[in-house]
Amino acid sequence: MKRALLALLYLSLSAAHAQTARRPKLVLTIVVDQFRYDYLTRFRADYNGGFATLMNKGAFFTDARYPQFPTVTAVGHSMIMTGATPSVSGIVGNAWYDRDDKRVVTSVCDSAVTVVGASHPAVSPTADCTDANPSSPRRLLVDTIGDELKIASPDTRIIGVSLKGRSAILPAGHLATGAYWFDDSGVFVTSSYYCSELPKWAADYNKANPTHEFEGKEWMGIQFESGAKLIHQIPASPWGNELIESFAEAAIEGEKLGQRNATDLLAVSFSSNDYVGHQFGPDDPHVHDMALRTDHLLDRLFHFIDARGIGMANTLVVLSADHGVAPLPETNKSRMPGGRISAGEITGALEAALTGRFGPGDWLIKKPIEYVIYLNHDLIREHKLDPAEVNRVAAEALSTRPDIFRVYTREQLANGVTGDRIAQAMTDGYFPRRSGDLFVLLDPYWLPGATGTTHGTPFSYDNHVPLIFMGPGIRPGRYHESVAITDVAPTLADLLEVETPSGSVGRVLSEMVGDNH
Repeated sequence: MKRALLALLYLSLSAAHAQTARRPKLVLTIVVDQFRYDYLTRFRADYNGGFATLMNKGAFFTDARYPQFPTVTAVGHSMIMTGATPSVSGIVGNAWYDRDDKRVVTSVCDSAVTVVGASHPAVSPTADCTDANPSSPRRLLVDTIGDELKIASPDTRIIGVSLKGRSAILPAGHLATGAYWFDDSGVFVTSSYYCSELPKWAADYNKANPTHEFEGKEWMGIQFESGAKLIHQIPASPWGNELIESFAEAAIEGEKLGQRNATDLLAVSFSSNDYVGHQFGPDDPHVHDMALRTDHLLDRLFHFIDARGIGMANTLVVLSADHGVAPLPETNKSRMPGGRISAGEITGALEAALTGRFGPGDWLIKKPIEYVIYLNHDLIREHKLDPAEVNRVAAEALSTRPDIFRVYTREQLANGVTGDRIAQAMTDGYFPRRSGDLFVLLDPYWLPGATGTTHGTPFSYDNHVPLIFMGPGIRPGRYHESVAITDVAPTLADLLEVETPSGSVGRVLSEMVGDNH
């Protein structure tokens, strides 16, 4: 009897130990901004760092996609850690027109907080928000994995790092210990939402003047200057990602992430790939070089985690991207479709149609914001018009253009559009209080603007992204099932044994969960 009780006690302790061992010390989420899935396969032979490690040792999903419209930075970064589409999270774009405030707002701007870490002039509460505005996660209407982890374990520390405020703030969530982004003054800043002054480790990092080492450097024909000119050059260069990685190391050391009796979370977003990609396009040598340099930076970060006693074996890594990007029409013009159209052509056709039908007036509130058009509701009321009829006339006028794929009205999306995956993507991106009146999709490979390239559509070149998990409880291999980025959050919730975030619409990727989970 005594021996049986001892055996039972041993099994209980072993089970408890196994459960503790399964829980990682650190969760490291990595988002590479504007990193198409095919960057992993096209450049595979040149990778010998972090990407190679992840593809060789991780669970590598080859058909991971964003299911919604638009595919832009704020939406992607919010979805990865919430599992929620814009229709639930309220993050409908990088920016939108706030009809209550009568101004354009960004996904994270917040006039109730102040910038911490650099001096900024006062911002008018009626002026349109920019990326330089004080920021917080308050516009995100749902919670994140980090929030659920913090609720379950109050000792958990959560840090977000990026060049962009939205890319640091939205993945980290509402209960984050801190979120830090690169400021026009050349330092990393945060906001009073998190703290009244920078923690010592972040202030020390800034005092070391980390941008100084890039003065006078040259990268692929681009000469880097000094002072304010250098600061504005850094984002669209390898040095932006260098700063992110070194600041992430400082955060690990300063906050003792993964080195305490709690599971901590570090959300890192490499922004410079996006700035370079917009300028040069996906087929340019600059983008190739950025991918290889990101591979080396990931390797450096992984080695740092090992050297600090956390251990990659105790680190759960998730790598993805927030969106892809379209090729430049100029390099894609042999027999492929595609071209350019200016915003003025779209708005000109729209204003002509509405003026011809309903009379003169300022029918548009603002220029299109990420393929979305906001009409002047005050003018519509003044003319005593039916908003649905105005939207229908406008949509019909635009739909006749040969370079426009589809136009949806807010009435269509509110009632639920039936049809293919494009129609579902538009519905998943619609949130009544923040979305516009017309949603314009150009034909595949067509771009707004005269130069560079962009993203935002539900087409594969914009929505197909990498997805790799590596670490405790993960069964390595290549997985070819079609999965959605909304599956990341519920999967992390299952692995970390916490509640699924409130807006999550995805599933647990049980096919890659190891036998020891």
